Amino acid sequence: MNKNRRLIFISLLVAQGVIIGLLENMIPYPFAFAPGAKLGLSNLITIIALFTMPKKDSFLLVWLRLILTTLLGGTTSTFLYSMSGAMLSYFGMLIVKQLGPKRVSIIGISATGGFLHNVGQLVTASVIAGSWQVLLYLPILSFLGILSGIAIGIAANFLLVRVTTLEKFQLDYERHSSKEHWHLK
Repeated sequence: MNKNRRLIFISLLVAQGVIIGLLENMIPYPFAFAPGAKLGLSNLITIIALFTMPKKDSFLLVWLRLILTTLLGGTTSTFLYSMSGAMLSYFGMLIVKQLGPKRVSIIGISATGGFLHNVGQLVTASVIAGSWQVLLYLPILSFLGILSGIAIGIAANFLLVRVTTLEKFQLDYERHSSKEHWHLK
């Protein structure tokens, strides 16, 4: 894939992630029993990036998405929470993805990301609050994060199979990286 095409693909995914993130910020929180819990819909873009581009490009995508979303509708504290959750989630998903398609599915990778995102945010909240009692909120957020991760994984799997452009990028990436092919269904 040539450089211009690669940059356009990254830019399109970043733009989609930012728009999804900003739209999600406008939605009232659906979980009254878990204040601050969100669906994490923009993580769909991260999952797609993990399967269609090299690690350095997907890492760049995550950072650009975080920075632009913060600049367009966030604060320093939302950036800290988002960044800690996104980075822990991203690296956790990369590690789990290394297990290969015979051991874990895209849905499992996404559920891992949903769980780790909440862990990262709660650890940051604990440091800021100066109290580990914030982590008592982890069971509720873990359950919601895993459910959301499963839904996002199903959506990502569907898109990677049905959208021919994404499938082409995935095949280009796998051809150049000598990785196992993820047979998506």
